[in-house]
Amino acid sequence: MTDAYPGFPGVDAYDTVRSPEAERAHRKEMCSLGYRILGAQRWGQLGDGHVSARDSILTDHFWLLDWGVPFSAATPEQLVLVGPGGDVVDADGNPTGAVNTAGYNIHAPLLEARPDVVSACHTHTPFGTPWSANVEPFRALSQESAAFVFDQALFDDEEVEILSTDGGKRIAASLGEAKLCILRNHGLLTVGRTIEEAVGWFVMAERVAEVHVKAPNGKAISDEAAAIAAGPMANELTGWRVFQWLRRSLLNA
Repeated sequence: MTDAYPGFPGVDAYDTVRSPEAERAHRKEMCSLGYRILGAQRWGQLGDGHVSARDSILTDHFWLLDWGVPFSAATPEQLVLVGPGGDVVDADGNPTGAVNTAGYNIHAPLLEARPDVVSACHTHTPFGTPWSANVEPFRALSQESAAFVFDQALFDDEEVEILSTDGGKRIAASLGEAKLCILRNHGLLTVGRTIEEAVGWFVMAERVAEVHVKAPNGKAISDEAAAIAAGPMANELTGWRVFQWLRRSLLNA
């Protein structure tokens, strides 16, 4: 994979290969940082939202933040492992903790439907949620928009409280192979092949939603111009890099 950008000091390259045990530890660390990045922006303060991390050993399990832990207090030790059926266990399979039920209902079907995805990110935000009420996709209104205009989906469904995995399956079907799904009257959801990518895309998508809310009648650039911008902007490394900047800017980590 060629890359014109320099790496980040002290950070493994995007495509670093690790042992399953080391990858588990890495994913848990990145997942906890992802929660803290959201928390640093005052998102998730009502207990809404979740960042998932597929386990690298038990690949039909995924990690979420333990119930009642504020996003800003997330650590790898505060994550719990969610298995098939929603059982919450530790890494040794012992029952422990609890999770946001909607988190399981959304993430379990999505991760099952997309074996290429390691993480999904969703919470309710000041601009993503109001934009979702328009039930319209993003247009090419800004540079960051180009990352999504050719790679987005709409979940046009009135179930805003995802009460079962049936709702999650419908979200997964709507998402398809895209990296962003706008959930009607609900908010944004992003996925990635790494936790860093999923969280980076989510924050970028929220910035794009802000432009749409503040400039609803803005003039979009042409599809041709958007496609040129999408070359670098839609690259999976872009979401990963955004995460690296966020952890430095918001967490000093």
